[in-house]
Amino acid sequence: MGIRWTAAVAAALVVAGCSGDDTGEPAATPHHYLSLGDSLTVGVQPDERGRAQETSEGYTDLLYTALRDTDSTLRHERMGCGGEDTTTFVGGGLPRCDDRYEAGSQLDQAEEFLRDNGDAVTLVTLTIGGNNFTGCVNDAGTIDEDCVEDGLERLETEVPVIADRLVEAAGPNTRIVGMTYYNPFLALALVDSPGAARSTRLLDRVNTSLTDSYEAAGIDVADVAEAFDDADTEVPADSTTGLPANLQRVCDLTWMCDTERGPDIHTNPAGARTIAEAFLERVR
Repeated sequence: MGIRWTAAVAAALVVAGCSGDDTGEPAATPHHYLSLGDSLTVGVQPDERGRAQETSEGYTDLLYTALRDTDSTLRHERMGCGGEDTTTFVGGGLPRCDDRYEAGSQLDQAEEFLRDNGDAVTLVTLTIGGNNFTGCVNDAGTIDEDCVEDGLERLETEVPVIADRLVEAAGPNTRIVGMTYYNPFLALALVDSPGAARSTRLLDRVNTSLTDSYEAAGIDVADVAEAFDDADTEVPADSTTGLPANLQRVCDLTWMCDTERGPDIHTNPAGARTIAEAFLERVR
């Protein structure tokens, strides 16, 4: 399913405006798409030397391109920052991110933007929580259980705060969509690490917590885990690799199985398209 199928999808987000011309008619009111979150939000990928770099090929960039096809006034306010977890998103404290937010934190900056622009913000996307756990897996694939429990506690207490504050600051017609996460650590199965099975159980808890918090606040959820076939452990009949469907998707859509630039948990361009399409499913 291609990214350009979205003319009908994006139409639900468009607020009608008058187009300006030389007859003196008023110009169209600009609309905004606000993207919030972590490294996935700003398209981080490894470069040729394997160093993580922001790119213009993230899912938010692809989503914006699709939506702009039906609303030429749409502007993308790209407010994410690589490395943000739920704690820094709320309170700041991550030096490379704090420099971006005059209001204090990403959440503070987002609230200010939403209040200033009201219903001119047609869409907000949110990707947060994964970095609560990325430091819990070491190079050998072993999972630090104390780190996991701390990450879960912060996720369960801070995501509801994030969701409620965004909803309160947004205009009544602003659409907010969060997401679940795919599981890049399924790739640990390729080296027979027990961390692969543990990461599956952990991600189930993470995604359940995220979904519950978002839905309680009235925020829609793009099911990225489903788009990545995270629960499909069967080997397809036509498989040429013998890998289960979920592991094959991780290899196809991220840099985890790349021997030159990886392993890296971030999506490659194909993975970014997959996430963008999961969001577009929710904004029809």
